[in-house]
Amino acid sequence: MTSKGSVLVAMSGGVDSSVSACLLAEEGYDVVGSHMKLVHLDGVDHGCCGPRAEADAREVARIGGFDFEVVDMSEEFGRTVLADFFGEHEAGRTPNPCARCNEQIKFGAFLARADQLGIDFVATGHYVRTEFVNGRWRLLRGLDRSKDQSYMLYTAGQRELARSLFPVGGMTKAETRRHAERIGLPVAAKPDSQEVCFVPDADHAAFLATHRPDLRRWGEMVDPLGNVLGRHDGTFRFTIGQRRGLGVSTGERRYVVGLEPLSNRVVVGPGELLARRGLVADRAHWVAGEPPTVGPFEVEARIRYRGDDAPAVIESAGDRVRVEFRSPQRAVAPGQSVVFFRGDELLGGARILEAVR
Repeated sequence: MTSKGSVLVAMSGGVDSSVSACLLAEEGYDVVGSHMKLVHLDGVDHGCCGPRAEADAREVARIGGFDFEVVDMSEEFGRTVLADFFGEHEAGRTPNPCARCNEQIKFGAFLARADQLGIDFVATGHYVRTEFVNGRWRLLRGLDRSKDQSYMLYTAGQRELARSLFPVGGMTKAETRRHAERIGLPVAAKPDSQEVCFVPDADHAAFLATHRPDLRRWGEMVDPLGNVLGRHDGTFRFTIGQRRGLGVSTGERRYVVGLEPLSNRVVVGPGELLARRGLVADRAHWVAGEPPTVGPFEVEARIRYRGDDAPAVIESAGDRVRVEFRSPQRAVAPGQSVVFFRGDELLGGARILEAVR
């Protein structure tokens, strides 16, 4: 069989990336599996970071009959993703580390690794699709909407998409698992990881308290009028829209409706105060390299990974966008991503800077 080219596959030890690597090998690509060590958890098994994940990826490569490597990218990860994670919390925002990792590591440092090895393509187990139309690459939602990961890939541009393969993007999750069973992979029934890879037990507050103890500062918990309801030991423990774990009791359901990092205050209030008619975002990325048109244009906007699309009008100016929703949206959290679609096509996205009432 004539080779279709060489491909470096990011192998986390999960079923999606494992099946992706094996399918590419079956299709005639020269596959090299690459397990990235992003953080060092002292032997703790957690998500894609730990000895079991590495062992699973290595065994899949053995079964698939292709080369395998382990590459330490913890320095790059710490300098980019972790630094951003800490900085956003310090600024009173709720970061999206998975989107930042895709930008800086999986389609940044990992693509540079492929260049270093002289490899043609990179591949991941993301549930997204690509197509080349009228001289440019388009990024589309995954066929399985329940597993679609396009929200996390809005920073991918033409250079990245031209060299990226997403073998499971046109499949359902059930089909992916059936392929794993057919090939005889030990990860066929492995549960999906729903956690941030570098935060053990999904306890973000404990992780931050350990690695950035300077963020632990006592402050006031107040209502929208400024009345003190209680105290907290760090705004990093809260996010806009949070209801549980507030540590105050008012006799009524209350949510975090504001974070004030300069005064170190957390504002809580009734749910109706969470509605916002728009937002301002920065760090804008466009898959095509530029916005689809000059002046205001309509999109479907999404403000959280598992959220719904909302009709909106946006205006783009440099790396900033202003978004006006057709109907108010609830719990717009600064630091999270706002992503823009037209049908199945992902146009781009940005980091939410502030909500607009």
